Amino acid sequence: MTSDLSIHPGEFLAEEFQVRGMTQRELARQLGRPEQVVSEIVNGKKGITAETALGLESVLGASADFWLGLQMTYELAKARRRRTRSRTRRKSRSG
Repeated sequence: MTSDLSIHPGEFLAEEFQVRGMTQRELARQLGRPEQVVSEIVNGKKGITAETALGLESVLGASADFWLGLQMTYELAKARRRRTRSRTRRKSRSG
């Protein structure tokens, strides 16, 4: 069984900023992406796309597979939580 504990990849990205002494603006510039996109990822409002993962691989060195894996793990955990809540509501209505 897999764990439903996960963090949004943006949280991990924010930690990377601190470790590297980098700003969101600097990363956005290096990625060639709007600063707002990086901000939305860091704040958990946007996910990491394949294109962004490739850019992060180039700039930060961690593989695109790593970034997409974080995103997929997060999305699966979210889906499992929704499914569990939905089942719990149905059981409470029927019982």
